[in-house]
Amino acid sequence: MWTLVLNKAELADRNRAKAQALHRTSIRQRIRRASLHLLAHIPAKAKTAHNQQRILLIRPDHLGDVLLTTPAICALRAALPDAEIHILVGEWSQAVLTAYSEIDRILTLPFPGFTRQPSNGVFAPYQLAYRYAQQLRNTGYNCAVIFRPDHWWGAMLAHLAGIPERWGYNHPDTRVFLTHHIEWHHEHAIVQSMRLVEQWVDKQRHQQINYRFPVAESDRLMIDALLFEKRINRENPIICIHPGSGTQTKQWRESQWARVADVLHKEWDATIILTGTKSEYVLTQQIAAQMKYKAHNLAGQTTIGQLAALYRQSHIVLGPDSGPLHLAAAVATSTVALFGPADPVEFAPWGAADEHVVLTSDIACRPCRILEWAYEHTALHPCVHDITVTQVLDAARKILGKNNSFME
Repeated sequence: MWTLVLNKAELADRNRAKAQALHRTSIRQRIRRASLHLLAHIPAKAKTAHNQQRILLIRPDHLGDVLLTTPAICALRAALPDAEIHILVGEWSQAVLTAYSEIDRILTLPFPGFTRQPSNGVFAPYQLAYRYAQQLRNTGYNCAVIFRPDHWWGAMLAHLAGIPERWGYNHPDTRVFLTHHIEWHHEHAIVQSMRLVEQWVDKQRHQQINYRFPVAESDRLMIDALLFEKRINRENPIICIHPGSGTQTKQWRESQWARVADVLHKEWDATIILTGTKSEYVLTQQIAAQMKYKAHNLAGQTTIGQLAALYRQSHIVLGPDSGPLHLAAAVATSTVALFGPADPVEFAPWGAADEHVVLTSDIACRPCRILEWAYEHTALHPCVHDITVTQVLDAARKILGKNNSFME
């Protein structure tokens, strides 16, 4: 094992070098980029745009990134009350966006590279783009906005659909398909998205970012009934732990979560609730099994809306960098977020620093922005594992301590 022969500084140097190599443009990427440049010069058949302003927003990502786009969507709706706003997302994001009345129509497709399924071949993404471009062309959009900075496929799709005005970022793979682009800045993803719609949204509204998730009354009542059924005392703190994340590199050890949960339960007489997807049930069950005290394991038992309702009634949500922590922030619940390979400057839960605490380890190679290290043992990438139980407990205590009613 590398960890037996490398100290932390040497390991960081090794990982930094490997990350830099992975971030370099590969020969395959260069070939694709050249092909995209050729494709961009092929005229796309356009249909006469709809008389009413009709805007297509494109966001291929999963829960967290989609949520971080919603302030821009809401600002766009406020600035253009008469426009039709449609959004094109993966099926995996449809549920979260149905909560927003600002969106007139939600379209879905299996975005290549985001389905978390094996590739169907090198030509499959282009065939898919041509097929869906025809459908979009018939709708007659005036404008498309591609929110992901490097999403060449979405930019290509908008071009092939003949959408006359196409906005995105100045990225080598996307700008050839765009009619307008802005520079990418090292800033929070919410601010990035707001800048992309700035042409429609005035500066004053831009500065008043409204990050929220509308909780439906039916979801609130469902969670009320669930808490009553489980005899959870709401006079004591409700602490949610969402231990899962998209990749192994971003996850903390089960034993560490179990220790944190036990200490917080004992110190605050808190109810501990473990949340997650169906696929994360085994993970949450392993944590519950290692605890001395009882935890309620709700993994796989809630919809996105119900999870938001649960988080809104909780006092704090703890977990690694993941979409559910952004959901907690969107319902004004404090968070403790453990960050490793991702950059918290861009992706930390939105809000005041004393309400949303970001924890990192001191290894020098983070953030490497490589979220999945294929074929390498997680011990070689300890950026999250090296965050200590004490760090997490201190952060949680600081947030819980702000409410004096729990100090008695």
